[in-house]
Amino acid sequence: MSRMTYLHGAVWLGSSRDGPASEGKSPQGKSRPDGYPPFNIELVPETADRPESLRITLAVAGFSREDLQVTAGNGELVIEGRQSDAEDSVSREYLHRGIAARQFKRSFGLAHGVEVCEAELHNGLLTVELRRPRRAEPVRKVGIVTGDQ
Repeated sequence: MSRMTYLHGAVWLGSSRDGPASEGKSPQGKSRPDGYPPFNIELVPETADRPESLRITLAVAGFSREDLQVTAGNGELVIEGRQSDAEDSVSREYLHRGIAARQFKRSFGLAHGVEVCEAELHNGLLTVELRRPRRAEPVRKVGIVTGDQ
């Protein structure tokens, strides 16, 4: 059995302006070589009550719901995260700071007909569900002609 990637035949995700799954950007606008935040893309099989879907999960530990923004439009899904450091730095004095308030912007090009259904944040994981609505196959009668005429 061949393994299907998330770009296989542009079935779900296509190319965005920054590439298929753009790398995160630092506050200075430079690309991050580490691809922050890390993400998974999984194909969720079709069930009797739900069509096949695609689930994108980003590891966004330390971000609250207010720090994250998910937008979809013009054939592109954009996920952004911005943490405000100003309030936190006044009330806390760090001896070691290993968890930085990093900003990111990750974009995915959406194939035609793919819809962004929902986004959920749970235990530091942001999950975005994508679906292609089931299309009713029209049944049409095909006439039969004979060559005897």
